[in-house]
Amino acid sequence: MNTSINAEQEFDMLLAHVQQLGRDLIRPIAIDVDRDARFPKEAFDAFKSCKLLSVYVPKAMGGMGLSITQVCKLCEILGGYCASTAMIFAMHQIQVACIVHHCEGSDFFQNFLRDLVREQYLLASATTELGVGGDLRSSQCAVQVTGDSFMLEKQAPVISYGAQADFILVTCRKNSDAMPSDQLQVLVDRRAAKLDPISTWDTLGFRGTCSSGFHLQSSGHVQQIQPVPFADILARTMHPVSHLVWGSLWLGLAQDAVAIARGTVRAAARKNPATPPISALRLTEVDEQLYNMRANVQMTLNDYQQKLLTNDSEAFEQFSYALGVNNLKLCSSELLVEIVSKTMMIVGIMGYKNDSPISLGRHLRDAYGAALMVNNDRIRNHNSTMQIMVRDGR
Repeated sequence: MNTSINAEQEFDMLLAHVQQLGRDLIRPIAIDVDRDARFPKEAFDAFKSCKLLSVYVPKAMGGMGLSITQVCKLCEILGGYCASTAMIFAMHQIQVACIVHHCEGSDFFQNFLRDLVREQYLLASATTELGVGGDLRSSQCAVQVTGDSFMLEKQAPVISYGAQADFILVTCRKNSDAMPSDQLQVLVDRRAAKLDPISTWDTLGFRGTCSSGFHLQSSGHVQQIQPVPFADILARTMHPVSHLVWGSLWLGLAQDAVAIARGTVRAAARKNPATPPISALRLTEVDEQLYNMRANVQMTLNDYQQKLLTNDSEAFEQFSYALGVNNLKLCSSELLVEIVSKTMMIVGIMGYKNDSPISLGRHLRDAYGAALMVNNDRIRNHNSTMQIMVRDGR
């Protein structure tokens, strides 16, 4: 970018470009991405050409060096055009953050980030496993190390866009004798891995994420094993970043639904300027919910950004912090359904029709997926345990 402009202007230019991609490319293909449950290849080809897959990589390693706040803004914008595209972009950025935040002391992972900038690799994640009930902090599979090589095999019920990813970060026990919670994360090169499908992805919403299940078999060099325990990666990075980027893209989805509803209210008002339509009252109510959703995302995001700046590792271990991050996910995912459902009532039958230019069918179907990915009841169960452990706000 032009060095004569400041960082804020650079980011404004980036936002404008992403908005243009959304209008000209992402929204037009969103319907058939959803209908055919296909990977949004056109969008990610464009992202790669613009170096958007390395926006969170530090400038010292060739990336744009955006803050997590700025990455979340990109997710929010994309969420307004296609939730599946935004979700894939968000999940990729989670994996990038898991490497950026935990690559100190590893020449391999620092060099990998430089390669990511150059090659624009797409990163996926395999954290869930058959037999552990969706618990990220438990693994049955274990990495097998022999000399300077490893072998790894995992039954993963979900690997979002696994067939399209260049690398997959896989959680596992650190060896065959380790406890289920004694985990590491391994960077698996798709070129050295075999993925045999064990389930398909024909879902109500988020269809373009192509989140099929696979029996994964892989091998590689021991340098591909991240040098810090997965528990640290989860607490400092994966847990908060996941809920922040997801909450941001859900916010974008909700904002787009409200914008469609607002357009219909304005159209009704123009027909009878003397009497505000009753739908204007409903719009006011839904805008209040959108305000609360936006405030929750921003508050949690500001808190996380500050913790990163102060590098206070102990802060991420506090039960109160984990509760706050979980509450963001719970509130955002449930507000999303309420907001989109109410906009459907405001828009009326044209929002209900799939072939309408102001259809909200895809918005509503995607909205229901938010509470199911990392199931809200599971999160509340964890929260109930942590509530007992919290002492003096910690």
